[in-house]
Amino acid sequence: MDWSHYRFVSIWDLPGKPDAVYEILGRADDYPRWWPQIREVTSVDGATGTTRIRSFLPYDLVMTVRERRRDPRARVLEATLSGDLDGWARWTVTAHGAGSRATYEQEVEVHRRLMRILAVPGRAVFRANHALMMRAGRRGLTARLEGV
Repeated sequence: MDWSHYRFVSIWDLPGKPDAVYEILGRADDYPRWWPQIREVTSVDGATGTTRIRSFLPYDLVMTVRERRRDPRARVLEATLSGDLDGWARWTVTAHGAGSRATYEQEVEVHRRLMRILAVPGRAVFRANHALMMRAGRRGLTARLEGV
């Protein structure tokens, strides 16, 4: 097993209509406004940007994010990641009850040196750190959709 390889799946049930959720998720430059752990997004061009994130643990991860797929009909957003994390991430938005379900999938290899050194003893902590970040993102997006 490669201890620096991670696969995550998060499912967010949200109050907004699928097209509204897809539209918000498609505006990565706005993420820091509603997702506290996404500290900074800097657009390079229409399909590429850099992102700096920090969750509970006291370190930042910086990566280049390149749009790989933007499909409004299927409501799929997919990007490649490079930098401290190398891999891909994908949002898929579907109707769910009166609202939406946003499924986030991510598969990455960690390149940040300290995280590689601590890969085995820190794995559970790194996964928990990711879960905290995703929980806060869901709360932030829910509040944005509810106009709070």
